[in-house]
Amino acid sequence: MDTPMTTDRSDIRTGIVGLGNIGQYHAERLIELGVPLVGGMDVAAEARSRFARRYDVDVYEDHHELYDTVDAVVITTPNKYHEEYAVDAFERDLHVLLEKPLAHSLESAQRIADAAADSDGHAMVGFNNRFSNTVQIVRNRIERGDLGEVTHVEANYVRRRGIPGRGSWFTRRQIAGGGSLIDLGVHAIDLALYLLDYPPVSEVSGVARGEFGADEEYAYLDMWGEDAGPAGFDVDDSASAFIRCGGDRTISLEVAWATNRPANHEFVVRGTEAAARFDLLEGDLTIHSASTAGPDHLENTSVETRQNDTHSAEQEEFYDRILRDDPDDRSVEHGLSVQRIIDAIYRSSDDGHTITIEE
Repeated sequence: MDTPMTTDRSDIRTGIVGLGNIGQYHAERLIELGVPLVGGMDVAAEARSRFARRYDVDVYEDHHELYDTVDAVVITTPNKYHEEYAVDAFERDLHVLLEKPLAHSLESAQRIADAAADSDGHAMVGFNNRFSNTVQIVRNRIERGDLGEVTHVEANYVRRRGIPGRGSWFTRRQIAGGGSLIDLGVHAIDLALYLLDYPPVSEVSGVARGEFGADEEYAYLDMWGEDAGPAGFDVDDSASAFIRCGGDRTISLEVAWATNRPANHEFVVRGTEAAARFDLLEGDLTIHSASTAGPDHLENTSVETRQNDTHSAEQEEFYDRILRDDPDDRSVEHGLSVQRIIDAIYRSSDDGHTITIEE
């Protein structure tokens, strides 16, 4: 099927697959962006009814029926079902914005990437944190050489108590593919690699731990969903890893849904001329450097910018790429690289040794 010619966002009829909270989150931003939301699909009747009432659009139990009516889809289902919906969309040459991670397993992610490569539709993986104003400022500083050669990124995405709905699909390996590492770590790994300009990865060593989610005495404070208790919880709630890349560039990773330490969303991007330290959620940014101009001294420069809606910015880029008919932005390729690293961390944890990655 030939991809329709489009000249404006209002020409790109869009549907959403997966009508839960994330699907509705995307729907609100599509409407704000002026993209025609024409339908939704979910296997759950209650989710379909709620979505139809809220947005006054047609809803479907079968995604093929939705695909007959759209030019693009936003896929927000649980990880295990990404492959079915994404591959079918790519085979129809639809444009696809696929929420992270690429899939629940490396094998499934590879099949999605292969289908995307064979499709005339544009593809983007939902690495929304790339579009943060703060991250874009850091990226600009790197590209113009202010940091010198960037050699190491400290990537932290740590909650103190924030397991997303024990008993939900998030906490079941068969559906999610993992826990905190595949949920939060996917963002942290992508962002670190993005700031390093996605070098080849050679070795990964890590440990994934499940220490709190299966505990009857877990201190419930805040979760994405309701707490149904520890039954069926079989995923990690924290992970630590070290990632070695080409050119001796490295990443240290700390992620957690739950751990006995203060929450931490700090990234430190270390270069030979300066370092950038920022809070992923708050946006606070400081540039650290040293100088011998005058008496030797250290400089800590605060950079202030406005916080932006990263999902809106992500959607805007997705639709602009469709309108410009740009080649793929490599985010599917990057998503596959991130999936390889996640798979390697889990294997390293299980096997107790460093894993060599062959790209």
